[in-house]
Amino acid sequence: MAEIPNLINDLALILIVAGIVTLVFKRLKQPIVLGYIVAGFLVSPHMPYTVSVIDKINIQTWADIGVMFLLFSLGLDFSFKKILKMGMAPIIASATIIFSMATLGMLAGYFFNWSKMDCMFLGGMLAMSSTTIIYKAFDDLGLRQQRFASLVMSVLILEDILAIVMMVMLSALASGSNPDGGVMIGSIVKIAFFLVLWFVVGIFLIPLFFRHTRKLMTNETMVIVALGLCCFMAVLSTKVGFSSAFGAFVMGSIIAETVEADKIIKLVEPVKNLFGAVFFVSVGMLVDPKVLVEYSVPIFVLVMTILFGQVIFGTAGFMLGGQPLKTAMKCGFSMAQIGEFAFIIASLGLSLGVIGRFLYPVVVAVSVITTFLTPYMIRASEPCYLYLENHLPKKWVRRMNHLGNAHVNSYEEVNDWRKLLRKMLSNTLIYGILSAAVIILMFTFVLPLSRHLFGHWIGNAVCGTLTVVIISPFLRSMMMKNLHSDEFNRLWTESRLNRLPLIFTIMVKVIVALAFIFYICNYLTRFTDALVVCIALFVLSLMVLSRSLKHESIKLERLFINNLRSREIAALVNGKRRPLFEGHLLERDIHISEFEVPEDSTWIGRSLRDLKFRNRFGVHVSSILRGSLRINIPNGSYIIFPADKLFVIGDDEQLNNFRLAIKHELIPEDPDIEKREMKLRKVIISAKSSFIGMTLKESGIRDQFNCMVVGVDEGQKNLTLIDPARKFEKGDVMWIVGEEDSLKELHKQM
Repeated sequence: MAEIPNLINDLALILIVAGIVTLVFKRLKQPIVLGYIVAGFLVSPHMPYTVSVIDKINIQTWADIGVMFLLFSLGLDFSFKKILKMGMAPIIASATIIFSMATLGMLAGYFFNWSKMDCMFLGGMLAMSSTTIIYKAFDDLGLRQQRFASLVMSVLILEDILAIVMMVMLSALASGSNPDGGVMIGSIVKIAFFLVLWFVVGIFLIPLFFRHTRKLMTNETMVIVALGLCCFMAVLSTKVGFSSAFGAFVMGSIIAETVEADKIIKLVEPVKNLFGAVFFVSVGMLVDPKVLVEYSVPIFVLVMTILFGQVIFGTAGFMLGGQPLKTAMKCGFSMAQIGEFAFIIASLGLSLGVIGRFLYPVVVAVSVITTFLTPYMIRASEPCYLYLENHLPKKWVRRMNHLGNAHVNSYEEVNDWRKLLRKMLSNTLIYGILSAAVIILMFTFVLPLSRHLFGHWIGNAVCGTLTVVIISPFLRSMMMKNLHSDEFNRLWTESRLNRLPLIFTIMVKVIVALAFIFYICNYLTRFTDALVVCIALFVLSLMVLSRSLKHESIKLERLFINNLRSREIAALVNGKRRPLFEGHLLERDIHISEFEVPEDSTWIGRSLRDLKFRNRFGVHVSSILRGSLRINIPNGSYIIFPADKLFVIGDDEQLNNFRLAIKHELIPEDPDIEKREMKLRKVIISAKSSFIGMTLKESGIRDQFNCMVVGVDEGQKNLTLIDPARKFEKGDVMWIVGEEDSLKELHKQM
């Protein structure tokens, strides 16, 4: 019981100090995340002149929850489907940045004669930019709608995934094993296995769950269910060796494909803001002034390494990924910091006992300094680009700015063979992972129960039969899908030389499916290999010939596709889809961004024609989302309502001007709003009242005194509405509503 008061005291101290500091930073027009870090420094034990947090362990636990909810919100806002649409660009950029920054980190460590392990772990820390810090900085600076922000977030997500592989490699290095062999391959396969499994199963189940419980879902139950799913996936992620934050992001990306995603984003935002604030405050608490002084030179060198390394190699990575110079510089400058994964890797090194204890506070100090500089680096990208544009040869600048379109076009020139093989590979991979997951679950949980109930051999037969029945739709789809696709038909009819390779691809798929049946039969029986093969071939033949199994596999696939596209399907209004150009302008200078109309906006009640967005900002409103109603291609007569979501088309500069306008064109705050509260009073007309003999209109109660007569109390159950021709009499009991001062003035006439 003694811990509870300390926790409450600490939380009160954190929130009060964070609230005051962030108000100051807001006044100074600085990002709020910097205010949180300063607040953390002020309440840390390292600051002797202020009250300090007592129980740092509990605060760290809350901070971990903050990281989890931040990445859950990130997943809600940025799904895997968006990354896949971007093609190879994020993969090329993230691989370039991680390799280059890890190399720079190791070289910096060798420069200070640190141990080999210190250098390797330092390289891992410097390779990962902070997803949470950049996400928060984009949010504070109002840049999330800009095109380059989507590119940065896609690369950061891939970095977070690759960070898990890096942690496995570093753990192998620390234990003395060789990470270049099976350990590294095994970790990559493990990540791919669980990512595909979670995503596919999640897309099957989560939208189905929300669809069947939609009528029962209130705001309260929805936020509880959403956070419950987030925590469930976080726990599941830690059980298989990943971080809880990674699992939270995966669940967010799954829910992002549901119709309820927009509503959940709104409901979860206050929770995310609370725990996110605790996380950033906890980062500030780790700053030790003594370490800053003792290791000031290494800290300065590492900060410069990150800033210049990300500017140079980050920009180069995005350019190699197909972005023009201006966009690549914005992306590279935005990633010049380290954050939560640096802390996780440092904690791993300390727990393994392979790095010096000085390295953790040094990395924290570097993270805090680079976090402070993040907003300024983002803002500096534009002036730096203009400087290069003015000083580099025009031909160079023109070629680099057009590099993106040429790069994208080269990726689009894919022949039928590549398309077909890619489809077959992804199809075999997905259904293979699903089949493997079913076999693992059945053999782990169902097989022991089946043996207990029916005996060894009968139990094996029951479990094996159930397993084959469950995976049979997956195996049939693995073998038969893509055999009637346009690419397959064209290749088959165009040339006889294509037929043998096509038959070979079919045989490979059949062999893979056969391997699953063979494994099940071989694991559960003691028959000879030849007999097992015959049984497996017989089962596969039944799968191929079964029409009911064909319909079942098609039904499952259609359900998955419908769930994956549920948000797009929900956007259908009167049979019309969203504009065909929506979501397909990422490779151009213009793109679509979403804006929500504030409740106190001056735009409310005005038509699009009256607001003249095209003339003022050069943008176009492609659609309006109003609750569950989507209005596509609205004409000028449509009226803006509170909380409308406007989907606006323009370039970065136009959309930024639009964002500033929607943020600042608000109804002025009423300083006397408390005084203008409406009061309900019972008033009795006395013999001296000037209202006697007057009608309601003649009295001027509404026009002169700004009050309204609700009714006359005549002793009935309900008030009697006043007849306009009725004249007031002595003793009339009236119920009147109005402001306090107006009622006082009116009372004098009674």
